Amino acid sequence: MSPAFAPGALQDLERACPSGARPGTEVDTIDGVAPSFLAYPKDTREVARVLKTASSYNLPVVVRGAGTKQDWGTPPERVGLVVDLSQMTGVVEHVSDDLVVRARAGTPLASLAATLAGVRQRLPVDEVVAGSTIGGVVATGISGPLRYGHGAVRDLLLGLTVVRADGTVARAGSKVVKNVAGYDLPKLFAGSYGTLGVMTELTFKLRPLPDQRLFVSASYPSPAEMAPHLAELLRSQAVPAAIEIDRAEPDAAVQVCALVEGRPRPAEVRADLLSRVMRDATVSLEAPPWWGSLPGPVTFKLTGAISAVPSLIGQARNCCAAAGLPARLWGSAGTGVLYLGLPSGTDPEQLASILDQLRTAASEAQGHATVLRAPAKSKATLDIWGPVPGLDLMRRVKQRFDPGRLLSPGRFVGGI
Repeated sequence: MSPAFAPGALQDLERACPSGARPGTEVDTIDGVAPSFLAYPKDTREVARVLKTASSYNLPVVVRGAGTKQDWGTPPERVGLVVDLSQMTGVVEHVSDDLVVRARAGTPLASLAATLAGVRQRLPVDEVVAGSTIGGVVATGISGPLRYGHGAVRDLLLGLTVVRADGTVARAGSKVVKNVAGYDLPKLFAGSYGTLGVMTELTFKLRPLPDQRLFVSASYPSPAEMAPHLAELLRSQAVPAAIEIDRAEPDAAVQVCALVEGRPRPAEVRADLLSRVMRDATVSLEAPPWWGSLPGPVTFKLTGAISAVPSLIGQARNCCAAAGLPARLWGSAGTGVLYLGLPSGTDPEQLASILDQLRTAASEAQGHATVLRAPAKSKATLDIWGPVPGLDLMRRVKQRFDPGRLLSPGRFVGGI
């Protein structure tokens, strides 16, 4: 029976979720796929009841926070129910002395930052996409400039509470008492695109809020001229918190910016050291305008060895220039994670050709190339994820957590 016509499903969802449930409409589409129903739970208990009800009707479930990244990844095969976590916000527990916070998954990253700033603490995760929630950031595994100095969001995740497809609640990691034997849930769920369970609460390790932030910027005509300075920068004893690059056009100069954080006087000394390493650099209290922002409506993600970053920049330039396309490249030179942005109207055949070239270049750099986002028409013609090492293991994990394939079916690698 089609989920859209499951008799009694809406009434049972309303009973399971007194906070709100309704039929889906076209404006509720998830990457072009319209849902049959929506539910708005207010806590973990309601999420569990909602998922148990959805399972009983065989309704495929997709989770939504602020909806800022619903067009990422592969479109779901079908959507019976959208579980909207917009009511599940706020800090549940903050142990400031231990630098630990537990918050609900629908909490906006900016809201959490404002709360923590009041006690001079922070979660060192950049808001790469405006309006992102902490659950959405973990689900997509997106990290920005601060990844270099503090690790990716998965490295800061201490524990979480999740609800599995059948409504079972599981907890793992710090500040919890029950685990799922044999699995590191925080690591599994980070970047899983909602295919393993619904995260309802997340526990993070925090860092003190720095007294001073200084941005040291320099410009280089080409990746080859940048390369020796970048190598020195990576070896520097000044310990930058981030090392970012930006190239506004295929033949534009390469901008490099390093972030120094800490107490004012030591930060100034370290910034001065970096400015000498980078040559003809400027030091500013303000980040450059391109800092921490995805580069375009069509975005490819490239990874590779840090030593291969200049080569990746050059390869990206070559394939875009050959196609006569404007392209912006941004990312972390210190972690080997780059993002290439192209115009939304780019021909799908051109995108496929560029993606193939980027995959070859990334593979030679010991990395990968994937499509982060693209218009639906273009995405339908592209291999979003490409070859994925360990896919068989990932499928076994999916089978263990969601044997009925009810959680975001088809949205992740290999049709998981």
